[in-house]
Amino acid sequence: MFYAIRHFTRYRYSRSVWQSMMEVRMHPRSEGNQRCFVFQLSVNPRARIFGYTDSYGNLVHHFDLPSRHSHLTIISDALVNIEAQPSIPEVMEYQAWQELEELIEKKDYWDMLMPSYFARSSPELEKLAEEIGANERRKRSPLAFLHDISSGVHRSFSYVKKSTAVNSPIEDALRSRQGVCQDFAHVMIALVRNARIPCRYVSGYFYHSTEDAHLVADGATHAWVEALLPGLGWVGFDPTINRLASEQHIRTATGRDYADVPPTMGVMKGKADTQLQVRVRVTPSQAVLPPDEEFAADEEWSQFLDETQESHLAEAQQQQ
Repeated sequence: MFYAIRHFTRYRYSRSVWQSMMEVRMHPRSEGNQRCFVFQLSVNPRARIFGYTDSYGNLVHHFDLPSRHSHLTIISDALVNIEAQPSIPEVMEYQAWQELEELIEKKDYWDMLMPSYFARSSPELEKLAEEIGANERRKRSPLAFLHDISSGVHRSFSYVKKSTAVNSPIEDALRSRQGVCQDFAHVMIALVRNARIPCRYVSGYFYHSTEDAHLVADGATHAWVEALLPGLGWVGFDPTINRLASEQHIRTATGRDYADVPPTMGVMKGKADTQLQVRVRVTPSQAVLPPDEEFAADEEWSQFLDETQESHLAEAQQQQ
């Protein structure tokens, strides 16, 4: 399935600021069953865009605006193809726990096993773990345990838009039992890591079918988790909708938690209030969507990723 993705971000400032420095993680990854064929990033005001690959294999673009400006608009377009996911067995042998321990000893997965900024233990998390049986991992196989945790987190929380902020600790969601996909993912990661299964945060997009419209926020990025299993590698679980990751899940970046993979992250110099507007559109397609009035809003935007930089990013993708 081909998807055309447009991700529109605009910062408006109450007064002019004199410098902005920004990192952008919107470039879909090319690995496994997913390939990103086209990516372009547009910035207004004009800026020269550079790119690099971070320690988790994510493609990052960054730029600096040293002149005064009252707004900053970032638009990314991507064309991604996702093939059918490899089949996941319905059952796994109990001895896979031992195989998992041996796998962990052979390779370095410590950063996906240790607590992180947004995915950590707390009294509230321990209470949830007791409720859904997360402390009794040895009663089933690793795969069955992960299915149960995903289902348990899904049952324990209500998906409520804007119920938490982007920097909210998981304790907020654990107390209110409400949250968004970011909270569902962070809670599951913390529970899974406590069971000594490497688990990582995945940021990306989700294509909404008709039956999914009420489960995930439309026009926004999405988050889910991937857990390491012997013989299967990294397997995606989406506790927000209680499903395995599928061809509808478009992966952009992976990390320990949201702090490693925000779509945009930066600083500006100046005293001003900031208004943020974000729109995302994911459409089955075989061509990148053209600029339109809805997203461009009559503003001139231009691409500044030169051919040399583009080739470097393509090489970085092929090496993953």
